[in-house]
Amino acid sequence: MLAERVSAHAGGHGGRFVLGIAGPPGAGKSTLAAALRDTLDARAGAAVAEVAPMDGFHLGNAQLRAAGAMARKGEPDTFDVAGYLDGLRRLRETPLGQPVSWPLYDRDRHEPVPAGAVFDRQSIVITEGNYLLLDDIGPDRHGPAGWAAVRGYLDETWYLDVPVEELHKRLLRRHIRGGKSARLAEAKVTQSDLRNAELVAGTAGRADLVLRADGRNFAVV
Repeated sequence: MLAERVSAHAGGHGGRFVLGIAGPPGAGKSTLAAALRDTLDARAGAAVAEVAPMDGFHLGNAQLRAAGAMARKGEPDTFDVAGYLDGLRRLRETPLGQPVSWPLYDRDRHEPVPAGAVFDRQSIVITEGNYLLLDDIGPDRHGPAGWAAVRGYLDETWYLDVPVEELHKRLLRRHIRGGKSARLAEAKVTQSDLRNAELVAGTAGRADLVLRADGRNFAVV
């Protein structure tokens, strides 16, 4: 059981244990992270875990528009990598009981929300996002420096794998629910999201565990 694995690895860990869940856009990372948190809390009978999504470090829309990067929102250089690294560092270094704020991403407003979550006594952090296992890549692939440093703040990293055909369907539904027309949603998926998915797929071999969704469960590959 995945929760048992986390509990065993986090036990006796001094400070916070940080688990990373990587994978392509639309893989179900946030669903897995929330389910894992809820299971860990239920097993412990207390709030011992919380989710720290990478998506809270999206650059704001005004900044992306000014840079002419709105169409590429979600690609590696459209995140505040330095801010994400600093957030992970604070979670690792701040003693339990002292608050650490964490930004979240509002999918209705399509903007990050500063201090959307606060960590206090939670000893297990589940951070999830596309690029947790990415190496630093050159400007021809729109990759800023910094992503490779993420792994140094993670105690363990999982990769959630989903077939491309399923990703396509999920991402189309997500963008249409978010207000895009079917035409614009298809363009976003094919011209950006699936390119990101291809980039992220090359990082799976760096994970400690590779998972695949099996109905409502997640199976080790």
